[in-house]
Amino acid sequence: MTDYQVIIVGTGFGGQAAAIELLNQQQQDFLLLERRSFMGGTWVQNSYPGAAVDVQSPLYSLSAVPYDWTQMYASRDELKGYTDHVIERFGLARKTRLNSTVTAMRWDAQQRHWQVQINGTEYLTARYVINASGPLSTPVIPNFAGRDSFQGVSFHTNNWDHSVSLAGKRVAIIGSGASAAQVIPAIVDEVAELHVFQRSPHWVVKRHDYVFKPWQRRILRTKWGYKLLRGVIYLALELRVLGFKYSKTLLQVLAGNEARQLIREQIEDPELQAKVTPDFTIGCKRVIISNTLYPAYCREHVQLHGRDDGIASINATGLVTQTGQQLDVDVIVYSTGYDATDGMICYPVTGEDGHQLADFWHDYPRAYLGTSVPKFPNLFIVTGPNTGIGHTSALVVIEAQLQYIVRAMAAVQRLGKQAIAVKADAEQRYTDHIHQQMEKTVWHWGGCNSWYKSKSGKVIAMFPGFSLTFKRWTRNFKAADHHFID
Repeated sequence: MTDYQVIIVGTGFGGQAAAIELLNQQQQDFLLLERRSFMGGTWVQNSYPGAAVDVQSPLYSLSAVPYDWTQMYASRDELKGYTDHVIERFGLARKTRLNSTVTAMRWDAQQRHWQVQINGTEYLTARYVINASGPLSTPVIPNFAGRDSFQGVSFHTNNWDHSVSLAGKRVAIIGSGASAAQVIPAIVDEVAELHVFQRSPHWVVKRHDYVFKPWQRRILRTKWGYKLLRGVIYLALELRVLGFKYSKTLLQVLAGNEARQLIREQIEDPELQAKVTPDFTIGCKRVIISNTLYPAYCREHVQLHGRDDGIASINATGLVTQTGQQLDVDVIVYSTGYDATDGMICYPVTGEDGHQLADFWHDYPRAYLGTSVPKFPNLFIVTGPNTGIGHTSALVVIEAQLQYIVRAMAAVQRLGKQAIAVKADAEQRYTDHIHQQMEKTVWHWGGCNSWYKSKSGKVIAMFPGFSLTFKRWTRNFKAADHHFID
């Protein structure tokens, strides 16, 4: 006997959206698994100073759950409030098991269900599994020489230690990406010294925020008002694909010139200007949205270390730079990103005939519609390979994936079958098409190395086109691309 019809791994926005879609399909027989002691994913886990969203909140939210946001770009606390609201509104807590880490998963061909190992000892079974653990959930700290010898305090931004006061402290931040760009301005007035270690600079554009007036928030509480604003934002952001894929000139006009102007406006020192100016096309890496990062770099007690002045080693009292300088610090903050490419699923998955997902992904992660993998029946991956979206809200793609998932499940039921798996040739055609299209995008030709790329050199994080295209593909379920199993 199978314990559940569906198991959902993860309780962030992907898991929440999956649960809501199942409820919309009148499916109550599901369980969410959460490895942490709390629900909510990214915007509950990440509590570092300055944490905020960089996509307009009315679009960076679930289409089924309007919310009266206080401002266009919500802070982490407001996002957490929204997450809590979603969980409470749909009663998801009672369908969730906390402190339940999936440690392995195996397809049982005889029973036509998945055996899901939890915490290394317990097993549950499910007809379907939706993995919604997310690509940005496993923090990575590089193995710097001497890292463990540091006698001060150190932590990753993903696990911010709020028991540590930074007031008057000497602090080193390793990394200068999206999280660091929010932390640095938030703590710069508090610390005595701040050393920022930048492997390579990011392009930065202004954050055009807006605080909603009370009457505007009342409109946002209505379905029509929320839908209208979402639609306007969505269409405006969708046009950015024209620059990312179809026109280098347009990309420079729309964003590149603005980014260069921001450097000139906010930084007077030519040496610092040069240090923060990337040598690749804007859009190739994640673009940072900030009005306060460059002014923070200009403060007298802040030093930005570039590639030539990076970390050689770490010792008991601080860091040694590649130029041989000893920098004594009290706190090291690792803002060094996540295992977001080759580690989309961090536990072993065994499919039909003993096939290992890790083996199939050995060269690079790949999946049909970024969601289904041959030889792995009834397994669906939310935010899987090539579902990242550089120009709009990730939730648009997540909700599109779920349309494909529920259509696949409905097809199984309609045909009186037990399981569904994408055909290998269908996945191959899809993947070939994705990477052919990727060659036209700035992520491929823009001249940078980023977490968008796999170790193979292929861009495996991003979808190379309009989200409207992806939405159309997921709505148009193709039964012929799938095997159905009795």
